[in-house]
This record gives sequence, structure tokens and C-alpha cells, in this order.
Amino acid sequence: MKQSLDAWSPRALSLFRAVFGFMLMPHGIGKLFGGFGVPHSMPLVSQMGLAGILETFGGFLILVGLFTRPVAFLLCGELAVAYFQQHAPHGFWPILNKGELAVLFCFAFLFLVFVGGGEWSLDHLMFRLKGRGEDGPSAAA
Repeated sequence: MKQSLDAWSPRALSLFRAVFGFMLMPHGIGKLFGGFGVPHSMPLVSQMGLAGILETFGGFLILVGLFTRPVAFLLCGELAVAYFQQHAPHGFWPILNKGELAVLFCFAFLFLVFVGGGEWSLDHLMFRLKGRGEDGPSAAA
């Protein structure tokens, strides 16, 4: 049983990545265009506008698994800033300051920084086509 589950680990990682990318996108779309619980769009040239751009386009790149590690690094930082600026001032516990989603997204993207996009990602496909493995040139060395 464990061996059959282990064989699916790279694919499960890809599903994890895709779900978190997909779930982040509406947060950015709401900031950019309004909707999804956001009453109006945010000015593009603002911290919330930048967050909207990162969450929309970064979420899409995570969804498809393109540039997974660097994009996940940026999103992890963006969500840490969001937590400490918007939620932490309202109390220590994320469940009380309504910061659970920011914390979960932050650590999910931190995880992806270290593990990559998985077998079902454009990163994997691009590097496989170039004959270098998922991690690029160092994998062939």
C-alpha cells in the first residue's frame, strides 16, 4: 500500500500546487476588478493593487506550474506581509484575527519553494523536454 501511495506523491504534489494556485486567484481578481466579496477594485498603483496582480497572475502560474519556485517565493512573502500588516495587529491568534487563510497560503507556497511543482507541471515538462530534469541544469550533474 505504501509503495503505491509513494508512486503517486509527485502527482499529489501537482494537485496540491494546482488547488492552491486556483484558490488564490479569486483573491487577486477581487482586488483588481471587484467581486468575490470585494466591494470595488483597488487602485492598481497601490499595495493592494500589487497584491491583486501577484495573487491573480502568480496564482495562475502556480496553477499551471510555471516558474513554480520563484513565484511561490514571491507569493509566500506577499502573504506574510499581508498577515503581519492586516491581521496580526488585531491579535495573536490567526483564528481570532481572521488571518488563517494568509497563514495557510503563506506556508503552502513556502512548501512549494522547496519541493517544486511536481510531475504535472509546465516546469517539469519544460525541463524534461530539455533533458535536464525538474530542477534544471544541476539535476544532470
